[in-house]
Amino acid sequence: MEAALKIGWIGLGNMGNPMANNLLNAGLDLTVYNRTKNKEESLLQAGARSASSPQALMDSCDIIITMLSDDAAVKAIFEGPSGLLSSANSGKLIIDMSTVAPATSRYLSEACNKHQLNFLDAPVSGSVKPAQDGTLIILVGGTEENYAKAKPIFDILGKLSIHLGPTGAGSSAKLAINYLLGLNLQGLAETVLFAERNGISKENMLTIINESACGNGISKLKATSIINNSYPAAFALKHLVKDLRLAGEAGLNAALFNPLFESFQKAQEEGLGNEDVMAIIKSINQ
Repeated sequence: MEAALKIGWIGLGNMGNPMANNLLNAGLDLTVYNRTKNKEESLLQAGARSASSPQALMDSCDIIITMLSDDAAVKAIFEGPSGLLSSANSGKLIIDMSTVAPATSRYLSEACNKHQLNFLDAPVSGSVKPAQDGTLIILVGGTEENYAKAKPIFDILGKLSIHLGPTGAGSSAKLAINYLLGLNLQGLAETVLFAERNGISKENMLTIINESACGNGISKLKATSIINNSYPAAFALKHLVKDLRLAGEAGLNAALFNPLFESFQKAQEEGLGNEDVMAIIKSINQ
């Protein structure tokens, strides 16, 4: 990557802030924009600059990265007043790392094409700790040329980036892996609760799971939360509900999908949306 390239970052939530910080730590020239300005403070102290609007950030940067909560937020940043597409900046590259519908990624790509801009959809697999450690898996849709330009950035943010195909492919892969995440969480919760109701402590059952062929990264990662019955959000449950809804809208109609979606929707309706996804166990246990 050219040392002189200026990077713009929009969206400084639980994931965006540590990811942007990793770019700063790698010595990149970084400008940030966030609607809630106090979320910029730590990055400004570390050497980033602040833009007054998405348009101002777009005007001053070569590659712009967005990491936002949902489809509506991303579209507003692209198309709203003083949005990314509100001034002439042909040839620049915009990378959307948000989890959105594949159709939204294709829509944004077409909008960029009309402005002679380049676009990649590049959502990530991983939560806050991998974001902090730079060990995310980055799922990329778009042209090979744009992927090659973005790869040095991806190499800072993640342990692996995969070019999966045309625009929308990254978003499709993200919805697929989050469906599997939901199945894992639901199954883990149901297994621990079934064992407990039959006299097996959750500590012992989690040891059995994690020392057996059934254990995996998510069962090991969530064991402490289950034992402590404490679920601070590494990945908020409400975001998985959104991702499952998007997967259904994109055509997922598997036998386990509807009961899984209904289970997580119920947990959100019970007020667990801002807790970690593993808080599904609290809903099931009622």
